[in-house]
Amino acid sequence: MSTATASFFFAVLALCCLAGVVAVLAGGLIQWISPSARLLTLRRDVGDASVALAALVASVATFGSLYYSQIAGFTPCTLCWYQRICMYPLAVILGVAAIRGDRDVRWYALPLALIGAGFSTYHSWIQAFPPDSGTSFCTAEAPCTTRHVWEFGFVSLPFMALCGFSFVIAMMVMARPAPEEVPDAEPTDPQPVTV
Repeated sequence: MSTATASFFFAVLALCCLAGVVAVLAGGLIQWISPSARLLTLRRDVGDASVALAALVASVATFGSLYYSQIAGFTPCTLCWYQRICMYPLAVILGVAAIRGDRDVRWYALPLALIGAGFSTYHSWIQAFPPDSGTSFCTAEAPCTTRHVWEFGFVSLPFMALCGFSFVIAMMVMARPAPEEVPDAEPTDPQPVTV
């Protein structure tokens, strides 16, 4: 597979992740405005699969970054490494949690995904609008503003990472129990008042 074909493939996957995030947001907004049993059932179904879906996306993102550095020969910049530091553990943590059916992994995965999304957002910004003076992260060997991939006129490697992190964040939000799934507190007997 050529690098151009791989880049197109990964760009399409990134946009699919972005579509998933938009669908989750739209579904949540619609459910909030006009609650429906069908949307609640769909929310429960997505919630049941959320950890496995997040693990799949984190694993593909990890594979993609390794492809670009080890096969395509792109040298990762400092910001790329920071994003990898957040994404690589997500692939392992979410994979184990998916096998174990552990939806509480969200408490461990969300901080990594949020930090990674922050770096990806900044990196996407400086690749789309390169600053004249460079950035403090840039080096001569691996400048952060180099666009190794630029699909559809806006999809860069950090944008792909941002889509992946955003999808993981959305799935971790979906991993929490739906409001109707939260068990009610045990009723307690009132204590007699003694005077």
